[in-house]
Amino acid sequence: MSALSLAPRALYEEVAELLRQRIFNRELEPGSWIDELKIAEEYGISRTPLREALKVLAAEGLVTMKVRRGAYVTEVSDKDLADVYHLLALLESDAAGVVAQRASDAELAELQGLHTELEAAADDRNRFFALNERFHMRLLEIASNRWREQMVADLRKVMKLNRHNSLFKTGRIDESLAEHRAIMTALLARNAELTQQRMHEHFQNGLEAAT
Repeated sequence: MSALSLAPRALYEEVAELLRQRIFNRELEPGSWIDELKIAEEYGISRTPLREALKVLAAEGLVTMKVRRGAYVTEVSDKDLADVYHLLALLESDAAGVVAQRASDAELAELQGLHTELEAAADDRNRFFALNERFHMRLLEIASNRWREQMVADLRKVMKLNRHNSLFKTGRIDESLAEHRAIMTALLARNAELTQQRMHEHFQNGLEAAT
């Protein structure tokens, strides 16, 4: 790979994104050691921006820094996964309740459109994963709490280390779609309490399928 050129983002941010995608794509497996010299050579960069990139990924929980041993791709334990789902259930159910109460008709229509796209993507897992995340993140944007959005974005990165195991299980995509339908029905009815309940159940069921 040729040397990376500076984009509007700093070089270390570009490197962090490249490594992030390699982790999500399993090119760098959980628990594996990250060979800094090899990667720096591949990207045609010095180790300084690479180390800065690794600090970013460590802050996100994707990389674990070990004293005198270097950087490793984080391994997610069952407890880690349960903790992440627990927090996502709390944060996203709260956001869903806010959306049910405060979203404009146009914003609800936008969420309905994303849900319709999600239904149509049931046979395309990669597209389904992407649309599913887009739906959830758009709902958070509409709820308009940037601190909650950032927390959820970081938690979802850690959840991706599990390689979407819950959605790979037989029948889970259909179950997830049914849960999304229930969420949309509650949202369109502007029933905040029911929307919160449906979103919380969605994450509880996701955790059960993932473990």
